[in-house]
Amino acid sequence: MDNGIAENSSPTRSKWRKVAYGGMQPGFDDNHTDESFLEDIVMNANVVKRDMLKVMQDSVSISEYLCIVALVGLVWTYTLRSTLDETSLLYLDVSLLGSGFLLLLLTEEMLSLNLLLHYLLNVFFFTTGLYVLAPIYQTLTRSISSDSIWAVTVPLLILHLFLHDYSGSTVRAPGALNNPTLTSCISLNASIVASVFIASRLPSSIHVFAIMLFSLQVFLFAPLITYCIKKYSFRLHLCFAFSLMAVTLAFVYTLHRLLFVLLLGLLVFVTLVCPYWLIRLQEYKFEINGPWDEAKLCFAVTD
Repeated sequence: MDNGIAENSSPTRSKWRKVAYGGMQPGFDDNHTDESFLEDIVMNANVVKRDMLKVMQDSVSISEYLCIVALVGLVWTYTLRSTLDETSLLYLDVSLLGSGFLLLLLTEEMLSLNLLLHYLLNVFFFTTGLYVLAPIYQTLTRSISSDSIWAVTVPLLILHLFLHDYSGSTVRAPGALNNPTLTSCISLNASIVASVFIASRLPSSIHVFAIMLFSLQVFLFAPLITYCIKKYSFRLHLCFAFSLMAVTLAFVYTLHRLLFVLLLGLLVFVTLVCPYWLIRLQEYKFEINGPWDEAKLCFAVTD
């Protein structure tokens, strides 16, 4: 009789419930889970199956910009060797500026007259400021040796290539939705500082103005031009990129055989080896999702 009364008076254990903000449940540990915990496990839900050809085509943009920076280095070298004089550099600047605006007119669908005038006005202020500051740039590193200048310039160019935005352009049209990232701005500043260091080794202010105008045209507007070409026609983008690679390799070959081999190896590594490497590494990617993941909003939070 007493045993029956004791059994009826003993509290029954409550059932565990899956709640987020209910506090600790009596009789269960804080990290307790039941048998249904692993029923919602999902494996490799967000793993993207990449195509080898598509990855190789995307890597062409990187190889293309490597060739652009290599061409800038070639112009710097020929200018410091006095192979290119200031007149040739000015002709090169004018031809690059004219061909750049022509490509913008042909490839940019949203280019209006106001936007074109905006670009022309910025170029005018840009070249005027460079011409005024050229004498200052010329004497900026007079007390520093040329070896030290090259020792700083090369790491700055490597930093520029490492942080460069290869998916777009740092120069954006007015009213663009996405602003340039911090890393792309740091990359652009590194290239500008490298250009100033090289320009400060030239003998005249016209030399400095011409080489600075060339360098900033390439570093500022070449990514914009290549982005517009790629957006206009991907086939045209591939033709332009491979033509640029061939021209760059030809000029580098005339300068130095070892540099030609290094650049060719780098282009092959970026265009062929790295995509193959990425595809092979995808086989070992293993992703697990389940109830332990953080909750994600399925809608955009706006003001």
